[in-house]
Amino acid sequence: MKQHRLEELDVYQLSMEFGENIWDIAINWSFLAQDTIGKQMIRSSDSIAANIAEGYGRFHFKENKQFCYYSRGSVLETKTWLSKANSRKLITEEQHSQFIAKLETIHIKLNAYIKSIGKASL
Repeated sequence: MKQHRLEELDVYQLSMEFGENIWDIAINWSFLAQDTIGKQMIRSSDSIAANIAEGYGRFHFKENKQFCYYSRGSVLETKTWLSKANSRKLITEEQHSQFIAKLETIHIKLNAYIKSIGKASL
């Protein structure tokens, strides 16, 4: 498979953008909301791209996949924090739906990326 730069990976680009979107929402919350849900949601959403990057920098395919599995766990963790933010009226139903849809896309692309790691193109 042709080696790309990390910044060229769609899943990485989407994950980076998603983390910024979460930051832009949580930065405006009250201290209590930021200190409880906000920090956790920012960390988990930022962890998606960070783990993709860390795995990408590893020498062995198995290590790269392992960090992508961590990233996939962060996708699911972020979904949980978004559900909590929604149920506590920190985000609207529309924002919740939009964020979940973006996470679904990231999840699908991440699974495809994991599947492609170590495969030679034909």
